[in-house]
Amino acid sequence: MIIVNTDYIPGKNFEMIGLVRGTMIQSVHFGKDFMNGLRTLVGGELTSYTEMMNEARATATKRMVDDAQAMGADAVINIRYTSSSVTQGAAEVMAYGTAVKFV
Repeated sequence: MIIVNTDYIPGKNFEMIGLVRGTMIQSVHFGKDFMNGLRTLVGGELTSYTEMMNEARATATKRMVDDAQAMGADAVINIRYTSSSVTQGAAEVMAYGTAVKFV
C-alpha cells in the first residue's frame, strides 16, 4: 500500500474510491500521568506522552490502511493527521486520506 501526503503519485494514474480513516484513543498509565504532571514543573520532554502519541499515530495509520484495503485501494493519497485531547492523559489521533485504485 502506497501512502503519501500529496494529491498525486508520480507516474501513476488512478481513480478515487473515497475517504478512508483510522482513529485511536490512547491513554497513559496513571502513574506515568502523575509523573508527567511533576515533570511540567521543571520542564523537559514528557517521554511517556511522546510514546503514547507515536503508538496512537501508528495504530490510526494501520486502521486507515485496513479501511483502504477493504475498499480495494492500491494507495492512499493526501493523508493527514489530527489529534485532540479527550481527557487528562488521553488523546485521540485520526489519520485520514483518499483511497485510490490504479488504472
